Amino acid sequence: MLLDYLGQRPNTMTATNPDARWLFPGRRAGQPMTPSTLELRLRHLGFPIQRGRTAAIRHLVLQAPASVIARMLGYNDDTTARLAEEAGGTWRHHAPGDHSR
Repeated sequence: MLLDYLGQRPNTMTATNPDARWLFPGRRAGQPMTPSTLELRLRHLGFPIQRGRTAAIRHLVLQAPASVIARMLGYNDDTTARLAEEAGGTWRHHAPGDHSR
């Protein structure tokens, strides 16, 4: 399926993107497709976007503290903490905040 897609990728036959190496090339030369455009396309194809995103975050919070993941992704600390708890994360005793002082 992936090999078939590679031969049909959108935006590769334009003058600005003939040699695009992105799996999902965008409309601007040398740039990937925007997350919102990719999300719309996946929704249109019937992919469960929200469940996939939640599963990915649950996987991340098992590898690092929820507060760190929240800052990296721009999520609320409470959201990632809840997902960490649901996933059985072991970072519950991590003290969030700036520890550089």
